[in-house]
Amino acid sequence: MNIQLNGKPKEIPETTTVASLLDLMNIRSEVVAVEVNLDVIPRERRGEKALKEGDEVEVVRFVGGGLWTR
Repeated sequence: MNIQLNGKPKEIPETTTVASLLDLMNIRSEVVAVEVNLDVIPRERRGEKALKEGDEVEVVRFVGGGLWTR
């Protein structure tokens, strides 16, 4: 299925959750904030939040002195 990841199209498996998307991207969950369709997904819900076709996902990493978006 296709989603928008930080403004760019990305194809992912049908059963992808927010947590498994971070795993696919080799990103440690504890160092990022994740938004799906403008809703912030708490860390404890990332494993249960299934992504759907067309979802808009933003992954933001906090860096000293500002934000870094991947």
